[in-house]
Amino acid sequence: MLLSLLNSARLRPELLILVLMVMIISMFVIPLPTYLVDFLIALNIVLAILVFMGSFYIDRILSFSTFPAVLLITTLFRLALSISTSRLILIEADAGEIIATFGQFVIGDSLAVGFVVFSIVTVVQFIVITKGSERVAEVAARFSLDGMPGKQMSIDADLKAGIIDADAARERRSVLERESQLYGSFDGAMKFIKGDAIAGIIIIFVNFIGGISVGMTRHGMDLSSALSTYTMLTIGDGLVAQIPALLIAISAGFIVTRVNGDSDNMGRNIMTQLLNNPFVLVVTAILTISMGTLPGFPL
Repeated sequence: MLLSLLNSARLRPELLILVLMVMIISMFVIPLPTYLVDFLIALNIVLAILVFMGSFYIDRILSFSTFPAVLLITTLFRLALSISTSRLILIEADAGEIIATFGQFVIGDSLAVGFVVFSIVTVVQFIVITKGSERVAEVAARFSLDGMPGKQMSIDADLKAGIIDADAARERRSVLERESQLYGSFDGAMKFIKGDAIAGIIIIFVNFIGGISVGMTRHGMDLSSALSTYTMLTIGDGLVAQIPALLIAISAGFIVTRVNGDSDNMGRNIMTQLLNNPFVLVVTAILTISMGTLPGFPL
């Protein structure tokens, strides 16, 4: 039976997406055991890494034209997973090994340090990356739509001049239409990232305040024990949600800030353009050596 399911998934990969969507919708209402939550948290992180690497190595923006849909699916999955972990935190005061490990690792011996570290990660994601990517997507969509008539006229002019044939003109129009639709989709899809970040912040406060209240009234904890337990769980839950969200937000930033027309992946373009001018490298080396002579700088 398992082999038949794998064979069906290979022949019809859209079935995997369908099963994933049904699973995500079910997670909103069905309680999950801790071992399954741990597996889904690991899967969420793996998916975020996969999207991040895919966005970094695309050679042109249309190579990842499904990114807005991927963004919607990963956002829904992350929110459904946050609801499942919040349910476990509030009811059982236990959300699995991964959340506990993240919370203990970040908090260490100080609750204040854990809150500060988590707050920095949240601020970086929401204010710096999400807001910046959202603005870039808005501007890119506006310029893409405004420049569409001129690009169409350029294609028509090349066709009339005999520079391209009818098939090439048809292909260019198709690419132009897909790019315009993609930029428009990005403009709307970035709202998912912003909404996900806001929802994550709200969930964190609900887990912290509600957890302390439930711990004292239902589990018989004193204030100190409830504060320690639910702070660790809240920060751990926040991190396992924010880290994949941060990777997805960075992926969106990579794609929307990519200049259309580059034929290589972003990493190769960055290194080529940074190291292209020998004069810049020489000046940078001289300034680096000069800074090494200052007090406090290692030479």
